[in-house]
Amino acid sequence: MNGLGNEIVIVDLRRAPSPIAAAEARAAARQEPYDQLMALYPARAGKDASIRIYNNDGSEAGACGNGMRCVAALMSAETGKAALDFETPAGLVSCWRAGEGLYTVDMGRPRLRWDEIPLEQEFADTRTIELEIGPRGAPVLHSPSVVSMGNPHAIFWVEDPTAYDLAKFGPLLENHPMFPERANITLAATPTRDRIVIRTWERGAGLTKACGSAACAAAVAAARLRRTGRKVTVSLPGGDLAIEWRESDDHVLMTGPVEYEHKGRFDAALLADAAVPSNPAA
Repeated sequence: MNGLGNEIVIVDLRRAPSPIAAAEARAAARQEPYDQLMALYPARAGKDASIRIYNNDGSEAGACGNGMRCVAALMSAETGKAALDFETPAGLVSCWRAGEGLYTVDMGRPRLRWDEIPLEQEFADTRTIELEIGPRGAPVLHSPSVVSMGNPHAIFWVEDPTAYDLAKFGPLLENHPMFPERANITLAATPTRDRIVIRTWERGAGLTKACGSAACAAAVAAARLRRTGRKVTVSLPGGDLAIEWRESDDHVLMTGPVEYEHKGRFDAALLADAAVPSNPAA
């Protein structure tokens, strides 16, 4: 499936739950190139499913907004339920049908304190932090906003997100010592009070057409800087997401489309080449 071109593989392990090794996740990406792999496990405590999220480099992610919309659409079609609850590494995530082909994900409260994001050093105010890349005195990018949406994000404010070689700067910033757990790197512009334009280098995945958690992080960061209100359209290379940072409880709601592509099975030989036990899952 995909969410605005963000390639999502959903592996259903509810009937045969077993862990996915990093080498298996990387091998799966060779057969079916993806941004995130969402592994479904049996539900606990009355929820609809438990989910683990993998990047294409084999690392695990705490959150994936576009992937959650895809999972919600798949499970809604299977069960007929319009609202679902999932356990994720970032906590309980609720999703619901929001219209024809549209799903909303409650991404929860953003984490704004330096040690929650986390950062390597303390900053009293994370609306902007001291970080730059490029020549001393003439940095190419500087003073990002930092937010965690279950995964760490750094948002650099620019006039035109397309004017930068994000494939060059993204890996350097993702692995900067400031981010002990690495970070998603976003270039963002606010052409109007109700619209944000972004491009994202996704931690563990690289350049992506869409990153739902980055859209949420950018919306929160823009509202904190009073660049926008708390309800915006975020435009990504793959399309638009509607983001609301709800005042009543500080939860961030993300609404957008999903698209089903195809169903298949992973080649057991490919997984065997990863030198780990195979998980032949649909």
